[in-house]
Amino acid sequence: MSDQLRVPSWSEDLGAARRVGRRQGLLGLITAVAVITALGAAAARADDKVTLRTNWLYYGSHSMFFLGIDQGLYAKNGIDVVVKQGNGSGNATRLVANKDSTFAYASAVTMMNLAAQGAPVVAVATIDAQGTDAVIVRPDAGIKTFKDLEGKKVLTTAGAGVNTLFVVAAKNAGADPGKVVLTNVAESALVSSYLQNLAPAMLGGMDDKPAEIEANGGAPPVILNYADYGIIQPGYAIVAHKDMVRDNPDLVRRFVRATVKSWEEAKKNPGAAVDATLKVKPDLNRQSQLEQLMVDIELLDSNNSKGRIGWGAQGDWDQTLALLKQYRELKTDQPWTAFHTNEFLPK
Repeated sequence: MSDQLRVPSWSEDLGAARRVGRRQGLLGLITAVAVITALGAAAARADDKVTLRTNWLYYGSHSMFFLGIDQGLYAKNGIDVVVKQGNGSGNATRLVANKDSTFAYASAVTMMNLAAQGAPVVAVATIDAQGTDAVIVRPDAGIKTFKDLEGKKVLTTAGAGVNTLFVVAAKNAGADPGKVVLTNVAESALVSSYLQNLAPAMLGGMDDKPAEIEANGGAPPVILNYADYGIIQPGYAIVAHKDMVRDNPDLVRRFVRATVKSWEEAKKNPGAAVDATLKVKPDLNRQSQLEQLMVDIELLDSNNSKGRIGWGAQGDWDQTLALLKQYRELKTDQPWTAFHTNEFLPK
């Protein structure tokens, strides 16, 4: 009988089936654990929570951040971004310096001033390669030049980046800045105070204030652009803490990459960028936001910036340093690279 075919009993079949089942179950368990581990690792990589502080209440140029969030550009780089409104570039920069916020979108000039005074911050991307600083004047005020501002009240906000080089622009224009009465009001009251004719002029960015004035029923203002009076400066930059740059350069690189891509997409479709902002703050005026964004798109490049979004040009930063040293008594012997780095830009 030993050479005859032996038919296994039902109990042997059951045992074999159990052994196969155990092996398959073990393989399934291993596979499931591997999948869960991989998903967990992916989740961990995507769990870089970042707070971005804007220079002011939301306006046109901030649309790029919301577009990047809406299109998943930050998420693709493993970043979860929360955008918070600011109250001046000085305040935004200080919040990065004390590690309340991870990054700031702030005036490059304001950041340089604070960094020279010891704030542990550095610009990791130049967004607006040209400055937007200007004096915004009521068209019925009869003010055509900086000289006409003497003896007049001019509204501004404490900590605003536009304050820094006002003295330089006024002197270059042949005016005495000491005869101009700068009056601080809250940022939320700046445009309304101007529209109520509490002063004939105010300091502000030509990328946001003119459109906001018109959106609220005001006439198109006269604009005295600092750049027309020899003020060559980078406008806005992404500011980071020096500890972040040293200890987590990968996060900085991913954030800059996503931000540059967001601006590229905003240039292609500014309407989509504004619509992304309105999803977050639907009470904003769409046309005003779009006009503001279009001004910023025109300011992305300078004669020195090589047409690369985010690129900090030595010529622009060197000229600004020279102006601050000459007119604002900036005390530093550090080169421009102490205030800005291009190392995190996409290759």
